[in-house]
Amino acid sequence: MTGGARVRHEHRPRQRRRTVPTAGMFAALRVRNFRLYFAGQSVSLVGTWMQAVAQSWLVLQLTGSGTVLGLVVAAQFLPVLVCAPYGGLVADRADKRRLLMATQTAFALLALALGLLAVTHVVRLWMVVLLAVALGITNAVDSPTRQAFVPELVVPRLLRNAVSLNSVMTNAARAIGPAASGILIVTVGVGGCFLANAASFVAVLLALCLIRTGQLHPAPAVERGPGQLTAGLRHVRANAGLWVPLAMMTLIGTLAYEFQVVLPLLARTGVHGDARIYGFMTSAMGLGAVVGGLAVAAYGQAGVVPLIGAAAGFAATLTAAAVIPWLGAELAALACVGAASTAFLATGNTTLQLVSTPAFRGRVMALWSVTFLGSTPIGGPVIGVVAQHLGPRAGLALGAAACLAAALLGLLALPRIPERHRYLERRAARESPPQVTESDRA
Repeated sequence: MTGGARVRHEHRPRQRRRTVPTAGMFAALRVRNFRLYFAGQSVSLVGTWMQAVAQSWLVLQLTGSGTVLGLVVAAQFLPVLVCAPYGGLVADRADKRRLLMATQTAFALLALALGLLAVTHVVRLWMVVLLAVALGITNAVDSPTRQAFVPELVVPRLLRNAVSLNSVMTNAARAIGPAASGILIVTVGVGGCFLANAASFVAVLLALCLIRTGQLHPAPAVERGPGQLTAGLRHVRANAGLWVPLAMMTLIGTLAYEFQVVLPLLARTGVHGDARIYGFMTSAMGLGAVVGGLAVAAYGQAGVVPLIGAAAGFAATLTAAAVIPWLGAELAALACVGAASTAFLATGNTTLQLVSTPAFRGRVMALWSVTFLGSTPIGGPVIGVVAQHLGPRAGLALGAAACLAAALLGLLALPRIPERHRYLERRAARESPPQVTESDRA
């Protein structure tokens, strides 16, 4: 009897810690902390997209110039180019949850300020530029911190799924936010969009407060010391599995992701529409991106070879959007652009997260932010001038050429990339099935 009791006692812990497979399109949402973060960001990002659309439309209302719009967008993202490496180092050193609470609060206050200026009809271009620069400074810290925080929310095997679902969330917000902003701009004015965005940050701050810190998987904090930025650059330079995706994103981020500049001009001059058409165009991209993100979450692979394929697909869809003249077909083409852009972003983001050493992850993702967001000060004015003088479709065509060049760069660099970094999911498939414990799900 004693021996039998001992056997039963030994089996009880196994029953309490039984595991469940993490395969599936929504696997990461089984983890409570990620579920909270996902819900809070879902609300906040709708407001963020509302502000992005409203800010671009406000600049066009104040100036009527695509070139000025490109310069304002550049001013917003210039701090990311300059400061994001330092922001990544701060993310490696700090408690990422607390740091995100500070940056999200700053975003809310900046949106509130712009909203009050707009609704009181005292807003001027220099005020928009000043607040855009402040947003960029905050984003230089927030962006690498948010990206480096995702691996702390889930177990490593769920990372690709979590990153893909993050992309789905972002693009679902892009589908809802611009359409809502178009309606608000027409009915109550641009100020309503900024105020709605300020209120939306309550959701993400509440989610960050409710996260259980004991269930996080934090990377080791980096102690202060000399040469840490240089050490991060050396880490990237020594690994082709890191610098090739970053080089590809530099090309694509500079010339293909300037939709804040191209789409308002395409709506206004390309199809002779208003703010609602601009909102519909951005929403079409968002809807397509949701589909693309779900496909990547369920079936996508990480690695440089899948990233090359995603860049080529992005080039093809941008080419179609550049040549199609009819509004209905243009919206369909933009939906395909959204799907392809999300596939590229999610694949590149996951590849860097999996290849980089955890202690360097914040600095690596800061470089991703520099290539994606920080390249806008260069690409924004270039695309603005091209779209202003040659038409917005020429701006889309230039983005397609950049995507094709990035795919060719990846192919040429492929011999330098270790085999284990070409198809990361192929390596994972040879290992045991991904699992997560019940305590992680709770």
